[in-house]
Amino acid sequence: MARKNYSEEFRRQAVDLYESTPGATVRGIAEDLGIVRGTLRGWLEVYGTGKKTAADGTLTSSPLQSKPPGPSPAVPEGEAPEQRIARLEAGNAALRAERTKLTTEREILQRAAKYFGRGDALVSRFQFVADNSATFEVKRLCALVEIERSSYYAWLNAAPARAERARADAELATRIRAVHAEDDTQGAPRITAELNDNAPAGERVNHKRVARVMRLEGIRGYAKKRRVRTTIPEPSEQKYLDLLKRDFTAERPNRRYVGDITYLPLADGTNLYLATVIDCYSRRLAGWAIADHMRTELVEDALNAAAATRGSLKGAIFHSDHGSVYCSKAYAKLCRKLGVTQSMGGIGSSADNALAESFNATMKREVLQDAACWTDELTCRRQVFRWLVRYNTRRRHTWCGYLSPSTYEARRAATLPTAA
Repeated sequence: MARKNYSEEFRRQAVDLYESTPGATVRGIAEDLGIVRGTLRGWLEVYGTGKKTAADGTLTSSPLQSKPPGPSPAVPEGEAPEQRIARLEAGNAALRAERTKLTTEREILQRAAKYFGRGDALVSRFQFVADNSATFEVKRLCALVEIERSSYYAWLNAAPARAERARADAELATRIRAVHAEDDTQGAPRITAELNDNAPAGERVNHKRVARVMRLEGIRGYAKKRRVRTTIPEPSEQKYLDLLKRDFTAERPNRRYVGDITYLPLADGTNLYLATVIDCYSRRLAGWAIADHMRTELVEDALNAAAATRGSLKGAIFHSDHGSVYCSKAYAKLCRKLGVTQSMGGIGSSADNALAESFNATMKREVLQDAACWTDELTCRRQVFRWLVRYNTRRRHTWCGYLSPSTYEARRAATLPTAA
């Protein structure tokens, strides 16, 4: 069942995602969030600031709507037949020109499609304009792919410098690999010192450049992973039975859920925390919450979000570990209120909640990739929000036959037998 009611927080986050993403379009963000463009436009009118981040990272006015066309000119009184024919021919010529323009724009966008699946969307747009500038007008190309002409020409003029920088970085990467091969525990600071000690005069390198090249090349020193405890077991005896027994399947949606808390590390050494509620039927993330604490309110917000998504959780099972927040009286009270039956695996056994653990690992791997942490709280919230929504609406899941969870549920809904 598609979600129809969105919380104010979700709407504000969607607007913030559009305004803060460089070069974002209403269509692209709406597809990521699984909503129609008109809905997002309505939210932008209510919550938007009137500014958005352009493809080059600068703030510009938000072009939400085109200027509405004016009324058709009235037929002049006493118009002679020759004048009427001339006026109609001019109107036909304008319509033909508009049709030619739309046909040309469609051809341009069809050519552009293959460029937008590449890693760096902004660079791909610049490259597309460069590759097609001999066929189409640069002004029109830039307008259609939503980049500034000044930014494109600046990128074009910087091509020789980029090529030289890439050559120098490749040479530096070779030298870094040679040092790293001797001792693979070395990180950027120690490798920088080694390079500078053996470098000729005037060829010293900055540690930031070494770190950047190592990051791009996937070269890193060994660092023991920091362990953050998100499961603080309840010291008392087990309160709830394990109703899943590691069977993370369901015959229908909204019957079995699993959930967990995971930490989201920040560069300043602090953490945010993500609580999840995942449907075993389709692996859909029915509810989630992010906060800077692990109090009971965090998991309560996630369960309430799932109830809002599904309309009701009555009769469903929610399975978790023995974290103290899941064992709290407040959380038990909320479960009774929503008609949810609690289930818990064995103490200290991550396999008893493997589905939730796997989800957390996938999210961090795909969002952080080679980074160890998020630069700041706002970046973390934005990136995780976008991934969580795309996980439901766009990300293909092997469990769903390489469909997204939302698409999987929609296609299976017609084949499920109607309950008596």
